[in-house]
Amino acid sequence: MNTPLQKYNNLTQRIITGLLGSAAIITGVCVSEWTYCAVFFIIVLFSLLEFYKLAGLDGLVPQKWFGTLCGVAIFVLSFFIEKREVSYRFYFLIFPIVSCVYMIKLYKKFERKPFTNIAFTFLGIVYVAIPFALLNVAVFDDNGVYNFEIIFGCLFILWASDTGAYFAGTFLGKRKLFERISPKKSWEGFFGGAALALVFAYGMSVYLHTLTFVQWMVVALIIIIGGTFGDLVESLLKRSIEIKDSGTSIPGHGGFLDRFDGLLISAPFIVAYLEIF
Repeated sequence: MNTPLQKYNNLTQRIITGLLGSAAIITGVCVSEWTYCAVFFIIVLFSLLEFYKLAGLDGLVPQKWFGTLCGVAIFVLSFFIEKREVSYRFYFLIFPIVSCVYMIKLYKKFERKPFTNIAFTFLGIVYVAIPFALLNVAVFDDNGVYNFEIIFGCLFILWASDTGAYFAGTFLGKRKLFERISPKKSWEGFFGGAALALVFAYGMSVYLHTLTFVQWMVVALIIIIGGTFGDLVESLLKRSIEIKDSGTSIPGHGGFLDRFDGLLISAPFIVAYLEIF
């Protein structure tokens, strides 16, 4: 489908959609917990649909709609539990609901590898939905009070890392970071992204006081490393089915998975660090 942005080159598309998308997400995060929930509900929904579409391109038949429903339900459920609107005991609903995957497959005929398809249904939930659901743990305190600062800071650090890596890799990149998986990524891009991310983390420590300076620096390191691995993991997925982008939803960036892959790996480590240490 043609869009007005197609008349621009890839870099221009990337900048325009990046600014507009970032502004929409940050506005949603800052206004209230409800707009935060709406924004990430959309991100979870489209990311799951993209994942199951990719699995289908590889000849697999995961339960696309049921897996997507389970994923967004887990995100919404965790939102209300962490907001203290419902008891944490409702987390136990996740297991019987997701287990329905097995029973549904019994009624699907003529599938060569039903358990492979079941596995990919679960993978979508674990790989995409659960990391986003864990963000709810970070944005609500022990009393269920919403605080946008942590997710606000994490997003800016992630985007700074991506931006720094993109421009440093484009103009300085020579030494390949992981050529077997992603030929375009370079060590110069990695360190460029790391430098800009650390600068932004320092800025967050100055203006946002929910976390200490040390905590912001550790979170930045998690995002730098986890974001890089997240990008490589998604590249591995795309390479295995021989495609370039996970989708075309975001001009200049590809799909939702392309844009948020770094958060999928970083989020569990960030939440574990903040909750344990």
